[in-house]
Amino acid sequence: MNKVEKISKFVGSTFSVWVLLFAIIGFFVPQAFVGMKANISLLLGIIMFGMGLTLSAADFQEVFRRPVDVLIGVVGHYLIMPALAYFLAIALQLPPDIAVGVILVGCCPSGTASNVMTFLAKGDVALGVSVASVSTLIAPIATPAIISLLANKWMTINTQSLILDIIEVVIVPIVLGVIVKALFKKQAAASVKALPLVSTIAIVLIVGIVVAINKGKILETGGIIFAVVILHNLLGYLLGYLFAKMFGLNLAKRKAITLETGMQNSGLGAALAAAHFNPIAAVPSAIFSVWHNISGSLLATWFAKREEEPLFRKAD
Repeated sequence: MNKVEKISKFVGSTFSVWVLLFAIIGFFVPQAFVGMKANISLLLGIIMFGMGLTLSAADFQEVFRRPVDVLIGVVGHYLIMPALAYFLAIALQLPPDIAVGVILVGCCPSGTASNVMTFLAKGDVALGVSVASVSTLIAPIATPAIISLLANKWMTINTQSLILDIIEVVIVPIVLGVIVKALFKKQAAASVKALPLVSTIAIVLIVGIVVAINKGKILETGGIIFAVVILHNLLGYLLGYLFAKMFGLNLAKRKAITLETGMQNSGLGAALAAAHFNPIAAVPSAIFSVWHNISGSLLATWFAKREEEPLFRKAD
């Protein structure tokens, strides 16, 4: 293992620490990030390009080998998280911009770190990768459609613009990554070893930028945003687990679907919010980026100790 691989592995294994650190720096030293606002979409594109470099036919074999399991995961993700966001926004009477920001992050595809958490949880990684891949590839249709359906209670949504943006910052980089991998297999295989480092840098910069440009709003409304993000994430895990259990899936599959449901591509949420809405709408995505990596790590550690045991024991 060379030096770059060692650094990349270390940074990847301490991901949540770096996200939290850059969020703190963005808050207390905002001038370090404010000038980088225009680079949010570029940074997300780099992450998605890296995802394209890692995709293979094997990632989609599960779709054809066990389509029902993958369908449960994808439907659960796009059903549970948007619905939770909508009901939390109404129940907590969130201001319009924050409500839209919460719904936006709820409508995003699975998070880029969810597969890592599934591996750490000793879950069904192949299923998790397939759910994440499919949810990402259908995001240009699913995400704008659900946002338009749920968020129009608070403001008018330009669905066509959202679709084009998601294609530009998600699908195009993924396709380019797949093409580069096909044309330059040896070089692509070598570069993949540095992806945890590159992806971590891109994600923490997005978090730092969003926190920096919204410092004032966070001071005003940070408490309610933190509360709704934590509720959204934890309820997403719980309902994701119960949704998978309802269909009789085994524990390894339930672990994968739980993490794929509760962890969002909050970088995409931040990029879309910064481009289409009031900057404060990006704050739920930024806080989600910090929180879901912490909660995901803790849940994965807890899950890893459980092998085919019921999550909820019946009373004696």
